[in-house]
Amino acid sequence: MRTIGLEEHFVTPELADYGASSASIIQPEKWREASRRLLDLTGERLAEMDAAGLDVQVLSLNSPGIQAEADNATAVARAAAVNDLLAGVVADHPDRFAGFAALPLQDPQAAARELERSVSELGLRGALVNAHTRGRYLDHPELRVVWERAEALGVPLYLHPANGVGTPHVIQGHPELVGPMWSWGSETATHFLRLVFGGVLDDFPEAKVLLGHMGEGLPYVLWRLDSRWAYHNHHGIELARGNPSEYLRHNLYVTTSGVCSTPPLLCALLALGSDHVLFGTDHPFEEMAEATAFLESAPIDEEDRAKIAHLNAERLLGL
Repeated sequence: MRTIGLEEHFVTPELADYGASSASIIQPEKWREASRRLLDLTGERLAEMDAAGLDVQVLSLNSPGIQAEADNATAVARAAAVNDLLAGVVADHPDRFAGFAALPLQDPQAAARELERSVSELGLRGALVNAHTRGRYLDHPELRVVWERAEALGVPLYLHPANGVGTPHVIQGHPELVGPMWSWGSETATHFLRLVFGGVLDDFPEAKVLLGHMGEGLPYVLWRLDSRWAYHNHHGIELARGNPSEYLRHNLYVTTSGVCSTPPLLCALLALGSDHVLFGTDHPFEEMAEATAFLESAPIDEEDRAKIAHLNAERLLGL
């Protein structure tokens, strides 16, 4: 069965320093190995894909990427350069790779133009966004232009974690909870909910949003969201779709990246429907072979397995 992974990271030597903050989160020897593998685009990566039975990787720049750049003009130039490089890798291996663009969200108008160029001229399949950019999330009014362009192009934005602006008080004193262990997931789930309650998904009702890690816990709480929204002080907010769960079922797509476990997979399928669950490995922070073996052996029917493995990605990304 053809298998397409949607959360497959890389970095270039010029951009590697942007990810240095992860060095404090990951065990030193594991960070060194992950850093080495991130720099490899077509050597060991292709051999590992072959061994794991992973036909296609949709490549994306490792977190936090361009969004960590302090200077706007540098961010714009570096985003264009890395997207050009990525498009070249895809052109050299069109049967094995596709790509998500990096966006210079420091400059919203430039980010929208870069998304347009990346999709229309370079053939990339959307963009991946790593959490906040200088404290701004994607519900910020100035970033509506990026959503307008994404909806018009029909491509998704993949919301990926990164370090937050600060450490929440409840986590202070517990550095073990910072990062993918816990805080990244809760922050990324909140990022999506900001799109719901911030009106983005009412302004752009056909926007498509991807979340990794089996939806960052959101599929588990759909009933609770609706129940409490009916009870809660709305603070003047009205949702065009009525209930929060309707946005998750309509706009949200999740990938299996970094979660090789049956209970959350079944929850995602039951909560969102099999058309909204796609495959990912979270390379190089998880092992491709473990992820593909999990998908192959998961106790789901073959129609759903094919949707997750490749059919949904082909439809959503035009592959």
